[in-house]
Parts: sequence; C-alpha cells; structure tokens
Amino acid sequence: MKRIYVLTMLVGLLMPSLTYATDGYFGVGYGAQNKGLAGAGIAWYKNSLINGNPAAHVLLGKQYQLGVGFFNPNRQYTVAGNPSMMPGTMGLMPGTVESDSKLFVVPNIGANWMLNEKSSLSAVLFGNGGMNTNYPAMTFGDQSSSTTGVDLAQMFLGVTYSRKLSEKHSLGLTVLGTYQYFEAKGLGMFGEFGMSSNPEKLTGNGHDNSFGVGLKIGYLGQLTDALSVGASYQPKINMSTFDEYAGLFAEQGDFDIPENFTIGLAYQVNDKLTAMFDYKRINYSGVASIANPIDPMALPPAFMNPDGSFTPNPNHVPLGADNGSGFGWQDINVYKLGLEYDKGNSWVFRGGFSHNDQPIPESEVIFNMLAPGVIENHISLGCSKAFGESGRAIHLAMVYALPASVKGYNPFDFDPEQAMQGNMVPNQTIELEMNQFELEIAFTF
Repeated sequence: MKRIYVLTMLVGLLMPSLTYATDGYFGVGYGAQNKGLAGAGIAWYKNSLINGNPAAHVLLGKQYQLGVGFFNPNRQYTVAGNPSMMPGTMGLMPGTVESDSKLFVVPNIGANWMLNEKSSLSAVLFGNGGMNTNYPAMTFGDQSSSTTGVDLAQMFLGVTYSRKLSEKHSLGLTVLGTYQYFEAKGLGMFGEFGMSSNPEKLTGNGHDNSFGVGLKIGYLGQLTDALSVGASYQPKINMSTFDEYAGLFAEQGDFDIPENFTIGLAYQVNDKLTAMFDYKRINYSGVASIANPIDPMALPPAFMNPDGSFTPNPNHVPLGADNGSGFGWQDINVYKLGLEYDKGNSWVFRGGFSHNDQPIPESEVIFNMLAPGVIENHISLGCSKAFGESGRAIHLAMVYALPASVKGYNPFDFDPEQAMQGNMVPNQTIELEMNQFELEIAFTF
C-alpha cells in the first residue's frame, strides 16, 4: 500500500502539466505498450492495464505499472490577407504564430490484483487527453491579455472489476471518476462585440474545475487458438459545468466527455508474431460545446446599416447559449493496426499505425485556432525488456504524428469592395498546422 501511495502522490504532482491531443483530443494510446502499437490491441490482453479493455485485466495476474510520457506538440496558425478594417468586422493580424507550449509530462499508474482464479480488481490513474495552445500574440485583438490560448486537461481514476465467464471469454466493468480543468485567455473581443451571453465568464478567469463519473464496459473472447476478439464501450460522461466559462461553452459552460467505442481482432500469426486491428468511433456530436458549428450570422447581436445605425439581429445566439457556437468537431472513425513480435531472450518489439478522420471542417478554423487537433496519421515503435520471471519489465514507446493542416476562411471579415456591392466574400484565410512527437517509458513490477 505504501508503494501505491507514493506513486499516486507522484502523479498528483505531475497533473498540472498534463495536456495532449491525438485522436481529436483523445490519446492515440494509453500506456507505453499500447502506444507502441499506435493504440491497437483491444483484443490483446497483455497491454490492457492502462485504460485498455476492462475484460482483459483478469488475464494479467498481479501487476503494477508506472509510466511517464514526454509529449511534444508543435502547433501554429497562419493568417493570409490584410484585415478589411470595416466597422463591425473582426479582422486578424496576418502572419504565422506558433504556440509556445511545446513540452508536456504525461504520467500514468496502475495496479491489478487477483481476487481469485476467475476475477480481478484494478485501479488506474491516467490522462485521457486535452487541448493546449499558448500563442504569444493578441490573436483576436484582446488588449487585456498578451497571449491567446486555452488549457484543457482531463484525468481519470478507473476502478475495474474483471471476471472470466469461461476459459475463453471474460467481461469487465470500469467505474471512471473524472476530473478536468480549463482556462482560456485572449478572447475578450468576442465579449466586446456582444457575442457572449456572459462576457464576465468568457475569458481570463484562471483555471476552472469540473467533475463527473462514468462507466466503461468490455468483452474479450478467444474464438480459436489464434484469433481473439475484443470490444469496449464508454457512454458519454456528464461533467459538471465550467462556471467560470459559462459565457464561452455552449449550454452555460458544459463540456462533457464524448461517447466512444472500440472493437478489434488479434491474430497470432505464429508463436512469436501477433497482428492486431482496431476500429474506434468517437462521437463528438453528442457534446454541444465541441460539436456545434460556428454561426457567424447568429453571433453578432446587431448588424450595421449603411447610415451607421444598427439593426438588432433577430437570430442572435451568443456564445454560452444552449445552441451557442462551438468548435464544430465532427464524429471520427479511427483505424489502428499493430504488430507485436516476441523475439525471445525477454525482448518484445512493437510497431503500429493509426489513421483517423479529420474532426475539423474547413468552415470551423477560426475557433479551432485555439484547439488545432488536425492530426490524422500516427506511426509508432516500441519495445519491452523483461527481467527474469519476476514480472519486472521496462517498456519504451515512440509515437510520431505526421504533419497535418486544415485551411479555411475568417467568417468575421469581408472583402471591402465586394461588401459595398452587398457580397459578403471572406477577406482572410486561416491555416491550422500541427505535428507531434511522444516518448514514453514505463515500468512493470
């Protein structure tokens, strides 16, 4: 118990720096072994402890694991075209700006105890993912902040009961205690333009906290001596609201964790090589603050007339309202392929590839300057070295997210000449770019 207490305290100290994003804003994998497979392996029990298939834990035996990842995301935006400077528009300063936040520490710990030959109990603490940007610029013209960006992190405490139904089939249930924090800076102009339902709860209010409880269920079955199947399902987790950002997120600061599920196969090609394929679905559309598209015609409270007067907007829907604009993310499909090779002499080698749909449409680039989760492809390598029969082992994984970009228009600025003719033609383009590298090391004992 003393060992678990010390590890828990270590993760608690590291928590403030935990923020990363891959499959949208979910991690590409969890734990060093799983990341070495690019997140594949829902049907492969050996790498399941850190947020894997709950049904697989009963096959692990007594096990402890401590891991830490070093995550290097590189994000930037490029604005092309000069602002029109027309009254009532929100033009952006042209140029390329990189986010200053480039290194994050991502810890995780887990323990599994056998209750008897057919059941186990485990406890795991891990980061789900997040979003972070810290641009050294007044991106949206907010004079009250010299930087612009957001900081979202999510931490899960999972307690899992796993049970064998027979020698070849098992089920698992995880109760997830969830904590998340959020901060936004540099968004004051949206309040000055009347686009927020609560400008005092829009930006610059420090970190706010949110809590929730969710579930995850899993199944693992061995269909033949070589082929196994696995599946897990996690319903949407209802979180308490970010009250300090009730004027930013739709539904008065609501930011729930999306529903997701995974199904997959593992095939033992021979006694040394195992191939894995997973399909994962993340339903961002179930969370309004993430999925609601931006509506540039609904955000302004009024429109300027040629004589300088204003006409109230009958369709005004501000930020923070029930149907308020969000990040416009789409549901995504994720496909993962992993290979694990047991070389012998206590060495295991891994490789993987993951591809996901683009969550950010071209029409949603302006808000996603804050959260440019545009990555679509990951490649990974990993290895493990066991030390005798004691259960002690060291694991290493490297994941590279290939560069990706999305380009669209600034919906709040227009070509002056076209506007004089009544044609609201966008005047500026915005391109979001991102790549990232992650290194994780873990110890099993």
